[in-house]
Amino acid sequence: MLDSKKDLGNEFYQNLGKLFYAMAMADHSIHMKEMEKLNEVVRDHWLEIDDIEDEYGTDAAFQIITVFDWLLDYEKDSEEFYEEFEAFYMDHKLLFTSKVKQLAMSTSRAIAASFAGSNKSELILLGRLQLLFEK
Repeated sequence: MLDSKKDLGNEFYQNLGKLFYAMAMADHSIHMKEMEKLNEVVRDHWLEIDDIEDEYGTDAAFQIITVFDWLLDYEKDSEEFYEEFEAFYMDHKLLFTSKVKQLAMSTSRAIAASFAGSNKSELILLGRLQLLFEK
């Protein structure tokens, strides 16, 4: 049972990585400030969410950054990954406590605002996320 909890925890953070990548990539380019903001928020806030570790004994929250960086290397389309996050959320709503939802929204807003303020495509995605979290 513990392994499945760990696997689900890793998948949870990987999907958050997809969400934050989609947010940063909403304007079709990722800026260094967005990456710096994500690193800062993960270190300051996401590490405290739980004590799940990945297979290397590292806090699973770092999966957010790992997935973000991987997607960045492959310059993936943001919409596809937002939809993957959305599907994961719908299948695992219990993982998304009000605290997690608030942190996901504030992280998304911070990423969107970190470079030249939020643009229209980022604001649209933020709105979609807000609506998703109300389901």
